[in-house]
Amino acid sequence: MPSDPNITQAVASLRTARLEARGTRSDQPNVRRFPSQRALAGVIADLSAALYPRRIGQFDGPDEAEDGFVADRLARALAALETEIAHELDYWQGENAAPFDPDQSRTIVTHFAATLADIRRLIDSDVDAAFLGDPAARSVDEILICYPGAIASLHHRIAHELYNLGAAIVARVISELANERTGIDIHPGATIGGSFFIDHGTGVVIGETAIVGERVRLYQHVTLGARSPLGAARLSVRERYARHPIVEDDVVIYAGTTILGRVTIGCGSTIGGNVWLLSDVPPGSVVVQPEARQLESAAGLAMRETLEKAAS
Repeated sequence: MPSDPNITQAVASLRTARLEARGTRSDQPNVRRFPSQRALAGVIADLSAALYPRRIGQFDGPDEAEDGFVADRLARALAALETEIAHELDYWQGENAAPFDPDQSRTIVTHFAATLADIRRLIDSDVDAAFLGDPAARSVDEILICYPGAIASLHHRIAHELYNLGAAIVARVISELANERTGIDIHPGATIGGSFFIDHGTGVVIGETAIVGERVRLYQHVTLGARSPLGAARLSVRERYARHPIVEDDVVIYAGTTILGRVTIGCGSTIGGNVWLLSDVPPGSVVVQPEARQLESAAGLAMRETLEKAAS
């Protein structure tokens, strides 16, 4: 114990505050370890190197040695990931009616490893979409290494698989690592299709139950959020578990737009900058400020007529 009286007093007051908090949180799991942000940052670094050995992993050996490099990085990443998932399961054990399987963390990691090729393909599609969508890009390598949207996408593709496999806290830590680095906040529960491009990116927020289709482009400060926070109003089951927007294929959403609640943005629509939306938008629409007028293209009108006829 330090002899400095200031430290002694601070330690005592912190102990009091700590015990007070524990006394008021009787439902808080009592565990020795919690998933580590530092350890998971190392996991992401090694997984990124395994996914892209030359571009991110900086492997410069012969082609025949590349698989060995990937295997080494992957072995280290998956071993550390299993440890962190085990810490999460220990955390939740007190909330579970029955003990977790002793091999639960290993099972999750085994299933996760089987998704890595698909994760790589999705990230490739996102990088390709950025290259097609941004004339300032000089190469796909530049996008993968430098663009905040691509960095956030890489983290999200990994975090989403872990979230779906039951490692929700580990997944959330990974998403927050991307948030710290890029200013892009994507909940790992959000479902996002391929060829996803976030241009510039700072301030983008995508909520847990958002569903984003294929070939969607977002600009900076776009929010796909919930309309009412829990506790502020009584919510139906649908409002509680389907709180965020559905953005269909081939939608472009420009900077500063906020879309709240379980609304649907129809395929092929364009949402202008600084628009506030609380209602559905038909396919093929253009929504603009300052009046937030909704303008439908000829294709959008034809599609609406077809849908109305089909529903009648």
